[in-house]
Amino acid sequence: MTQNRMPWHGVIVATSLPFDHDLAVDHGAYGDNVAWLAEQGLHGVAPNGSLGEYQTLTYEERDRVVETAVANAPEGFTVMPGVGAYGAVEAKRHAQFAKDAGCQAVMCLPPNAYRADDRAVLEHYRMVASAGLPVTAYNNPIDTKVDLRPELLAKLHAEGFIVGVKEFSGDVRRCYAISELAPGLDLLIGTDDTLLEVGLAGAKGWVAGYPQIFPRACLALYNASLAGDLDTALPLYRQLHSVLRWDSKSEFVQAIKLGQDMIGRTGGSCRPPRQALGPETEALVRAATQALIDAGVN
Repeated sequence: MTQNRMPWHGVIVATSLPFDHDLAVDHGAYGDNVAWLAEQGLHGVAPNGSLGEYQTLTYEERDRVVETAVANAPEGFTVMPGVGAYGAVEAKRHAQFAKDAGCQAVMCLPPNAYRADDRAVLEHYRMVASAGLPVTAYNNPIDTKVDLRPELLAKLHAEGFIVGVKEFSGDVRRCYAISELAPGLDLLIGTDDTLLEVGLAGAKGWVAGYPQIFPRACLALYNASLAGDLDTALPLYRQLHSVLRWDSKSEFVQAIKLGQDMIGRTGGSCRPPRQALGPETEALVRAATQALIDAGVN
């Protein structure tokens, strides 16, 4: 692990969550996946995010997923759970549990039960930050309908409520506005298929999906992107982009779980209401993934 790395820096994998045949959480398989990601040289995991299907989990299930991640994380390997919830009281509760369980940071969506205004967003993050762990905001205006605009992120950072932002808007231009308005706020790559662009814009980390399937290639791409090494990064990016783009599609959970199954890890099925990929979509995902496997990408 990199010395003196902040816990939210590096490649933090937004982990999928395996279920057994009865759709109960398979903690054994999940713990194995966490340990394997650490062995591949990645820097941490973010359980209970969108990829972890947190919306379908009970509080008790979310708690145990966090405990499983911590139990399988070696020293220096970050566990940064998602604490997304409809209300700030619930989000703070998840953040407090994460702190008590030994996590190093949390990742927090804005309130998403309705289109919250700036005052509500500020209060939401104030409450989550009061639990005492560093908070990385998660800007996903596509799904939450709440846009953490650069000027709002600057306010949240100035108040001491957030240390970084997972930027999932897909608008790379925002990265430069964020660095101008809040130069101390750490930018985290939020969409796998903008890794190179956001990396070149000054990212300090990547909350990532596809390193669960191609960990070493993704780590090499991440390092080259942050270093501005285009001779290394650009060919890798072009090679991987056929799968990375699925991270930004509505079928991203199913696509990544399929890829895990294809490399011999445990991905498996999703909880309802998510359905299995349709035949045409599955064929596209499978072909893109298999092409990389056949090319020796790992």
